[in-house]
Amino acid sequence: MTTAPAPAATPLLFLHGSWHGSWCWSEVLARVAGTGRPAVAVDMAGHGLHARRPACLATRPYDPAAVATEVSPVADVGLDRAAGLLLSQIEEVGRGRPVTVVAHSLAGTVLTRVAQTAPALVAHAVYLAAFMPGSGIPAIEYPQLPENEGELIGPSLRADPAVVGALRFDLASDDAGYRRQLREALYGDVDPVRAEAALGLLTPDTPAAIALGTTTLTRDAWGSVPRTYVVCGRDMALRPTLQRKFVDDADSAFPDNPASVVELDASHSPFLSVPGQVADLVAKLG
Repeated sequence: MTTAPAPAATPLLFLHGSWHGSWCWSEVLARVAGTGRPAVAVDMAGHGLHARRPACLATRPYDPAAVATEVSPVADVGLDRAAGLLLSQIEEVGRGRPVTVVAHSLAGTVLTRVAQTAPALVAHAVYLAAFMPGSGIPAIEYPQLPENEGELIGPSLRADPAVVGALRFDLASDDAGYRRQLREALYGDVDPVRAEAALGLLTPDTPAAIALGTTTLTRDAWGSVPRTYVVCGRDMALRPTLQRKFVDDADSAFPDNPASVVELDASHSPFLSVPGQVADLVAKLG
């Protein structure tokens, strides 16, 4: 008697957040590969190989007026475009089968749009310290809420997003205090040497238009997709209280499909500080 082959595991697709690229998942992917689970990391629109850098940030001496006013070359990258790219990546990875998507930070907004428009292709939506905006609410509104008090991203921006069309860091700055603030915002529990290496790989501009986009959520689409939210308890970019608000608001709107919640004692970038824990967590999800 022959035995039917076991069904293939659902592929994992990792999508990074603001300023990062697919590179940031390398330590996690290495560990997931050891489990035999198929996994891939991709670049979000306007980032990684899709990034474009403003001229002002490559010019020295430093010109704060230019940094504050030069329109970003990725200012035209909005939520529609970012979601379209992610959907094509899911289709390529899954080949018609659903994929489990792990989204970090701002990428949660993109995942939410795709899970609403193509719920059959998202086997599980995993939000890792990520924006999970409510129906019709742009992600850009959330950082200003009282639940996000004490965050360090806003104070680290070097231009008004409404003027330049981007959330802009000066990653070439030699200001020791500013660089320390960036490390604390993104990599508070990461070895400083590794954190500096990560800063060197970041894209200076994240398209503000991604955070300005909205998605109308429905029960039979996004509301029906299994979801897990991973709260990072030491996060200084997206404060833990705000992360829990995302979960509470979603569960109130879609009580028939509440999120599973996992807590990590980690900063905003657990893929660098505790990659083994992240890999173990996501590898067990459907």
